[in-house]
Amino acid sequence: MAERRTVLVTGATGFIGRRLVPALVDEGHDVRAMTRRPESYDGPGKAVAGDVFDPGSLVDPLDGVDVAVYLVHSLDHPDFERKDAEAARTFAAAAAEAGVGQIVYLGGLGADGEDLSPHLRSRREVEELLGSTGVPVTALRAAIIVGAGGISWELTRQLVKNLPAMVVPRWVSTPTQPIAIDDVIRYLVGVTGRPEARGRVFEIGGPEQMTYLQMLQVAAEVTNGRRVPIAPVPVLTPRLSSYWLALVTDVDVTTGRNLIDSMGTEVTVTDHTIRDIVPGDPLPYDEAVRRALEEQ
Repeated sequence: MAERRTVLVTGATGFIGRRLVPALVDEGHDVRAMTRRPESYDGPGKAVAGDVFDPGSLVDPLDGVDVAVYLVHSLDHPDFERKDAEAARTFAAAAAEAGVGQIVYLGGLGADGEDLSPHLRSRREVEELLGSTGVPVTALRAAIIVGAGGISWELTRQLVKNLPAMVVPRWVSTPTQPIAIDDVIRYLVGVTGRPEARGRVFEIGGPEQMTYLQMLQVAAEVTNGRRVPIAPVPVLTPRLSSYWLALVTDVDVTTGRNLIDSMGTEVTVTDHTIRDIVPGDPLPYDEAVRRALEEQ
């Protein structure tokens, strides 16, 4: 177990943050949950007001903080690359000024040097910008995170729930490595405040490398007790795919398009050194799906 630290969690009310804050509290850390609307926060830890686009608003939340967990993204914005870079620069400068000892960042899988999608390229840029002012960054890179409320999981869940059959783009044959939200939280908690994790990049994933097609089929079997007929076709462009997703799910077109652009890139774990810092076997995909459905 890591020493007791003062930890700031940005994005404390989001998909990851609302699970991470109580887990860090349970670990014995003093946790500040940063949100733009602290008056409406009803979770554990201490609610603090802060906006990653406003340097002045970050002074008080970061004062005396040992570890800052950065869980901010603007995927629902058309110009998310610019916004995410701006926010990362602002936060990195404020963290350095406050003397923060570690920034923990949840980014995206994908080999360096590949032709990354705008989404994955942005995640990598944010990772670099967070470390640009000298604060040691611990980056956890993940692919699809399976958990109730996560955008990628919601796409999967709603597709297999709403459609008796599917015509899907070619990207369904791309390999990826989904990971249960429980394991993401376990890894985030495990590296927080750990000196041996500072300044390092870790890849995290579940035990199986799967295609999106296989993920859809397993999710359909767990959800409905049967497989769904799925036919890949070559003509669905990312733009057409995003409109199709918006039609049959509640994910908006902009977010869907930004996610789909990444689904043609293979994102699998090639380095398992995270287990040296945080031991334990990750949950298999079908169990992650069951837990997500139970929580739903």
